[in-house]
Amino acid sequence: MAINTQYSTFLPLQEKIVSNNKMARVIEITILSLLVSMLVYRVVSLKDQNYYLPWLLAFLCESWFTFIWILGMCIKWNQCSTITYPDRLLERVSESEFPAVDIFVTTADPILEPCIITMNTILSLLAVDYPTNKLALYLSDDGCSPLTFYSLVETTKFAKLWVPFCKKYNIQVRAPFRYFTPESTLLEVDSLEFQNEWKKMKDEYDNLYKKIMAAAQMPFTCDPNSDFADFCDVDRLEHPAIIKNDQDCAFVQFPQAFYDGLKDDPFGNQLANFHVGIRGEAKRLTGPVVSFQSQS
Repeated sequence: MAINTQYSTFLPLQEKIVSNNKMARVIEITILSLLVSMLVYRVVSLKDQNYYLPWLLAFLCESWFTFIWILGMCIKWNQCSTITYPDRLLERVSESEFPAVDIFVTTADPILEPCIITMNTILSLLAVDYPTNKLALYLSDDGCSPLTFYSLVETTKFAKLWVPFCKKYNIQVRAPFRYFTPESTLLEVDSLEFQNEWKKMKDEYDNLYKKIMAAAQMPFTCDPNSDFADFCDVDRLEHPAIIKNDQDCAFVQFPQAFYDGLKDDPFGNQLANFHVGIRGEAKRLTGPVVSFQSQS
């Protein structure tokens, strides 16, 4: 049989660690021996019983408990854990060979799912440790909300600063609202360049936060000449598709249908709309890998 030695010289991507559970095994065997002894006692004392029904019920219950205990022992007998090393992947595959990835973020209600949380999800996904030119993110809004569209446009502007900042300094907490907490402060060991960029980034995020929160407090005007004209006088549950296209920002909203929906659901109980709008066009997207991130 031929052996593939292409990756034989590289360090493994994962490692299995076997736990030293000798004491746990001794305890498990001790308890099992007591259970078996109890069953043997039940069988031996059968001839001395005057009432067989209580004996039978006790024997069946104890036998079932012993069986369950044996199953649990089989699961816990050889305990092991797996440690993965994703950083070693680059030793085997170059970034140019990474597949293109499309990520869909779904939202439905800017009240139940605040836009600032949705936008932080988008920012954290855009800043993942993956080649930027092979990553595309799409926001699907089932609520037909102009607030979501406005927040996405403003977030796109901030992402042009946030994503390079995360990649330059290898930021692991990539959601700004988690990164810029009141407890987060600069350290003296941080370089002057990092401190200046950190302060600038925090100010930019504070401005984004204020814009989104202020927009959430005021109604959007139905100006026919504005970017929000398509959102005027539309039924949230039933309306034509709304498509906004830009070089850096794309927004698509259309009603979706789901399995096991309510009988009076205007979208029915099938995923027909979703399959036609997304899965049917998946080949035209950036890449073959499609995943979903929900805010609910």
